[in-house]
Amino acid sequence: MFAGVATALIAVPIALAPSASADRDTEFANQLHGFGIYGQRDFNAWLAKIACKRLTTGVDADATASAEFLSANLARSTSTEQVWQFLGAGIPRYCPEHLGVLTAPAGEHA
Repeated sequence: MFAGVATALIAVPIALAPSASADRDTEFANQLHGFGIYGQRDFNAWLAKIACKRLTTGVDADATASAEFLSANLARSTSTEQVWQFLGAGIPRYCPEHLGVLTAPAGEHA
């Protein structure tokens, strides 16, 4: 009986624990809300991940190209400042290896 109770007590926290990805996406959505950027949480997280993939594969050579991609895919009412805030929030969260693109001049991918 003790083994069954112990197993149940261990399984409950594991079953209730949200996935790390969901937490990261929720935190990202909350950060975007602080910038006045709204929309579906999953879409915004997906868009940030795609921006990261574009940097990784060289489709976007720098942050300016990434911002242009995001501008074309975010709501039309999204300002240029908000596009850069989105990129500035997304890179550290989803692809910190590309942090250098946020500080490098256009065309210089670090």
